[in-house]
Amino acid sequence: MATYYKFLNVIEKCINCGACFAICKDQNKVPHGTARVQIVTINEGVPGEKNIPVSCMHCTNPPCEAACPTKAIEQRTVKDWEGKDAVVVTVDKHKCIGCGYCGWACPFGAPQYPHGLEGDLKEWEGIMDKCTMCVIPFVPKAGDLQAKARCGLFCSTKARLGGDIAEIMPEYTKAKARNWALQERGGVL
Repeated sequence: MATYYKFLNVIEKCINCGACFAICKDQNKVPHGTARVQIVTINEGVPGEKNIPVSCMHCTNPPCEAACPTKAIEQRTVKDWEGKDAVVVTVDKHKCIGCGYCGWACPFGAPQYPHGLEGDLKEWEGIMDKCTMCVIPFVPKAGDLQAKARCGLFCSTKARLGGDIAEIMPEYTKAKARNWALQERGGVL
């Protein structure tokens, strides 16, 4: 039976180190000016500042898929690094026409439409790109890679959890409970 792959973010732990951004760019060969994961800072410079890693969250019922007129976006089953079936949301860049409907439908702002690409990347100008759980690099290749959210693996504070929802939910719940306990005692997060 396939399992849904998701991201959960323990925002109290994110220090905006950029590891998730860097490993994603490196592993997926994402060009300059495009990001599959971004860190959004809330209340920057004041007590209570929070950093939130934002990317495609691989929704169970993806609104981007419903909005896509060419069916370039689809939720599909791929193999993960352990050989298990994993459900992720992918984009077929050969079908995408760059209309932007998926961007308007996505509550996380995940779809990106690269511009200013040069050389061999020019053909992907304006064509949607997003996180695929490291299944499809920026320039699509024949055959899928194994689903493995490297941004979660490389997160030094374990603020970004990515993978099988059944496996990461207990980690997330434990981290959130610890944060609530610290807050109740007046501890610093």
